Amino acid sequence: MSLEVVARVGKRRTLVIPKKVAEKLGLEEGVKVSIAVEEDKITVKPVRDAVWLSLHGRKVAKVSLEELEGESVAQQKSYIER
Repeated sequence: MSLEVVARVGKRRTLVIPKKVAEKLGLEEGVKVSIAVEEDKITVKPVRDAVWLSLHGRKVAKVSLEELEGESVAQQKSYIER
């Protein structure tokens, strides 16, 4: 779904992101964004950190709790045996 809105540049060149756009992108106060300029076009993209991605991002692997615990035990044993 495409969304286009008109916004106004305020004092000190601040640009307020309209509520519809912020909600669509999951932007909240304090979220970092990347701003790119290409000719006469500005692109603003949210910068997602590792914590955000782990909670909200696409999952790329499935690991059971048993597999995770087994790997943890194996790593601990190899660390102790050094």
